[in-house]
Amino acid sequence: MPMQLYLIIGLLFSPLAAAAAFLISYSEYSRHYVHKRPAIMMSLRTALMAFVFFMALALIAGYVIQHYGL
Repeated sequence: MPMQLYLIIGLLFSPLAAAAAFLISYSEYSRHYVHKRPAIMMSLRTALMAFVFFMALALIAGYVIQHYGL
């Protein structure tokens, strides 16, 4: 399979992972902060890290599958 397929898979599922990470972390952070801004900012950071992680995971998995035939 071409590497573009893994990029598309990453672009489909990484935003879902980021949205889930944002919702879960915001739900938890909002319990500990009176103001919403710190909770939102930390949740956005968590969502960004989830997006980057799952995008990298999709691309690395694609590379490994394509080159090593696992």
